[in-house]
Formats: sequence, structure tokens, C-alpha cells
Amino acid sequence: MKPEISAIIPVYNEEESLNALHCALYPVMKSLERPFEIIYINDGSRDGSFGILYDIQHKCPEVTVIDLNGNFGQHMAIMAGFELARGEFIITLDADLQNPPEAIPDIVKLMDAGHDVVGTYRAERRDPIFRKAASRIVNYVTNRITRLDIRDYGCMLRGYSRRIVDIINASRETTTFIPALGRKFASNPAEMQISHKEREHGESKYGLAQLIRLNFDLMTSFSLAPLQLVTMGGMAISILSFLLVSYMALRRLIIGPEVEGVFTLMGIQFFLTGLTLMSLGITGEYIGRIYREVSKRPRYVVKKIYGGETRVSGGNE
Repeated sequence: MKPEISAIIPVYNEEESLNALHCALYPVMKSLERPFEIIYINDGSRDGSFGILYDIQHKCPEVTVIDLNGNFGQHMAIMAGFELARGEFIITLDADLQNPPEAIPDIVKLMDAGHDVVGTYRAERRDPIFRKAASRIVNYVTNRITRLDIRDYGCMLRGYSRRIVDIINASRETTTFIPALGRKFASNPAEMQISHKEREHGESKYGLAQLIRLNFDLMTSFSLAPLQLVTMGGMAISILSFLLVSYMALRRLIIGPEVEGVFTLMGIQFFLTGLTLMSLGITGEYIGRIYREVSKRPRYVVKKIYGGETRVSGGNE
């Protein structure tokens, strides 16, 4: 029987939480009283995650395991799951159990009401203070740049209709931020609050460098605002520089040669040098995206699929 609801969970080095996750998720899916499937994507785990997933799949006919050839990242792993998912409603969920599977029926209820994308935002986040502060800043800045109005970009417990998933699958970008793509294509989105637990097992796979990298991808994928800000900043500095040079020329004519202000000029020079390097970096981000797109490399490579229908093709084309 074709499933009505598909749950997609990317997995990377989560051996300590997988059994607890499945024990929490499976009864929730059963309680929906609709045909369902659970798709786990092993994203190149180096611990015992694949062995646990293999055992789960052999015990539960509703489970499919996609084993990727390496570590392609959370969003590419979800894309592999999207390619295989058959449900009309597709739910994405992290494997760390910080977001409760018990919220899935509420997501399905909103989708039954006609919402094509259902996002979630975390209440009373159980994360370190610096992560919460960084998240608030990133959410604010990203919304200002992309104008997508997503309350919590980092929460992956979300629901997507079949139409939205088909559109995302048709997008052949090599770097994809799925919640933002889903919101961009949605005609009737909704958001709901969910609880958030402390991580009981393992460590977060997103360190500071990975978060910065992810948010650079997000901002450069959905807006030209960073380039436009660089252009406007360059124009403003050019005007200010012209005024400063004019002032210094007049001062030299009136007062004569002087050596005062050397450190001020050095400070201005360092500031302009830093701004130039930042501008080159932003421009390089866009050039790098262009390079990745024209390279036409696979977004992910599937080693083998266990259970389900072996229809994944998008990453191997």
C-alpha cells in the first residue's frame, strides 16, 4: 500500500540515540492510523549507526535505509530521502531527539487543514547560551536579507506537501537549504511551536565554522543583498574618501605641510583594507556558488538502499 506520510531522518554518527529515536518515532507514526514509511539516510557515519539502522530495517517493513557513499551534509541527505519518499505529506526530523516526534500529529493536522509547508520553532531552547544568541542574530539577519520570514531556521522538524517536495526535487542546485526553499515555494505556509530537549547522546554536528558556512550558503542562495551592500558601501566610502582628500588638500594649502594625523590615516587605511578583503570574500562566495553549479557534480551518491523502492536518482545524474 502506498504510504500517505513519509518521515525522513538524516543520520550522521548518531549510534547512541538511534534506538531511542526509533522507539519514540514508530509508535507516533502508527498512531496516525494511515499508511506510512520511515526513511533513514546514513550520511557516511563512521560509528555504528549503519549497523543499527540495518537491524531496524530488518525488523520493521515500513523502514527504508539509504546508505550514502560518504558524508554529503544534512540537507543533501534529506534530498536523497525526498527522491525516495512516496507520501503526500513528508516530515523531516533530526536524529538527535532534541525535537519531539510527538509533535508530528500536530504537523499533519495543520497539513490536513491545507497548509503546504509547516515549519516549527523551538520554545525554551536547551542549548548553550552562545548558540541561542547566535541563532537569534542569524534568524534576524537572514530574514532581513532573504525576506522569507522564518522564525527558526535551525529547526528541522517540518512538514512538506508532495507538491512542494516535487518542486524542491526539480531544483538542481548543488547547495540547498531545504526549509528556505520550502518556504519560498509555499502558497499557504504555517508555523507552530514545539518543545526542545537537551541533547542526551553524542555531540552536535554543527560547530561554529559549520554554522557560519551554512548561513553563508543560505544568504547567498536566496538574495543578492550582500553584493548590493558591498556596492553601496563602496560608493559611500568613495564619496567620504573624496571629501577627506579635499579637506586635506585645503588644509595643506592653508596651514602648510604637517605630520599630525599619521595614525588617523593609518587607522583609515586598515579599515579600508579590511573592508576590501570582506568585499572580496562576499564576491568570492557568489563566484564559488557559480563554480559549483557549472561543475555539475552529483549532489550525493547512493551506495545502496535497503527496503522500499530503489528510485533514488537525483544525486547520481
